[in-house]
Amino acid sequence: MTLRQPRPAVLLAYAAFVLIGVGAGGNGVLLPAQMADYGVSRPTIGITFFTLSAGYVLASLFNGPVIDRFGVRTALVASGGAWAAAGAYTATRPLFAAFAGVQVVIGGAIGILESVLNAYLAPLPDGTTRLNRLHGFFGAGALLGPVLAAWIVGFASWEAFNLTLAIACAPLALGFAVAYQGKAAPSTREPTAKAPEARVLDPGAPGLGDGTAPTSPDSPSGGLLAVALRDRGVLLGAAMLAVYVGVEVGVGNWGFSYLVQARGFHSSLAGYLVSGYWLGLTAGRFLISPVVARTRLTVSGMMYCCLGGVTAAITLAWLSPAEGLTSGALVLLGFFLGPIFPTTIAMVPRLTEARLGPTAIGVLNAGALVGGSVLPWLAGSIAQGTGIWTLLPFALALSVLQLAVWLPISVRIRVGRDRADGTVKSAVL
Repeated sequence: MTLRQPRPAVLLAYAAFVLIGVGAGGNGVLLPAQMADYGVSRPTIGITFFTLSAGYVLASLFNGPVIDRFGVRTALVASGGAWAAAGAYTATRPLFAAFAGVQVVIGGAIGILESVLNAYLAPLPDGTTRLNRLHGFFGAGALLGPVLAAWIVGFASWEAFNLTLAIACAPLALGFAVAYQGKAAPSTREPTAKAPEARVLDPGAPGLGDGTAPTSPDSPSGGLLAVALRDRGVLLGAAMLAVYVGVEVGVGNWGFSYLVQARGFHSSLAGYLVSGYWLGLTAGRFLISPVVARTRLTVSGMMYCCLGGVTAAITLAWLSPAEGLTSGALVLLGFFLGPIFPTTIAMVPRLTEARLGPTAIGVLNAGALVGGSVLPWLAGSIAQGTGIWTLLPFALALSVLQLAVWLPISVRIRVGRDRADGTVKSAVL
């Protein structure tokens, strides 16, 4: 078995996620300046959220066909270039309608970048660890973004921050052109002559979806996206990430209001605690996966530990009467949440057939964005009518739902592994 170690490509993926994180983290700091500059209200500036999300969802859903038609390198170079061009355009302070409209391009470029890089790293050696690092670098960028944005806006303008991101995108796109070769993500092993025989001996082997007969890439049964949207493993993964991001973003967005209004924390302390929550999430992505690798705990075991930790941390934060316990619980909540998203992405090759991998990851990313929009909105609506104290009970209900969704995913992974073992034995015999 030959393993490939495309180090420059992996490092560029990490750099890209830092930049995406910087943009995501800095956006909140820019909003007051943008509202004042354009003379618009919060609901009006909120239009940009929807246009950005629309571009992201569309790009994520069509990630697989894009890779299949144009290849990894072309998709990354084009997306990096589009993000740079669109960011530079926003730095010219266009009319608000154009500013809102160009967010579709930015969202689409980021959606392709995230989906393609996730799909590229997933099949590599130590894919779970690499994906946790990848999303950890996003968290690092998100921590840096508000500081950088506040500093730039302090002596220049919000347009200057966008121009800075656009300039940073240009060498990134050039790096993609140099470091990424070929059309597809690298394989962790060389093809063998036994592969076709194994499929005949065991039609339920991993990589054949729900155990049905394999279909050709040229099958007339429908496009890759249509097939992925009918695949139970893909839908389970999308549901998992939708609920997960609902917890992550819901607590991240409303946590400050909860601490100040429901728990009576001073605003400065509440701000530090929310930062601690995001810091915990970033640390969890860097630290948990390597520890698991050393202890030889299975991926399912790690996920159950993280999901249990999330549930326990939310319960402690909700019921604890002491500020110190609540503070520690929020950091632990972020810490245990951290690995769930990248680990679920890393499981895609075990959830569905190989040819659906990039498309499936795009569907999972789209599901995550939908969950990250709808569930925090629902949390805010409930809080508006009942009180902000409902945030943590709502998050607790979502954490239990996460456990319920992960159960069939873990069963699917285990059955697939058992089938793979049986296939190998049959092929040898």
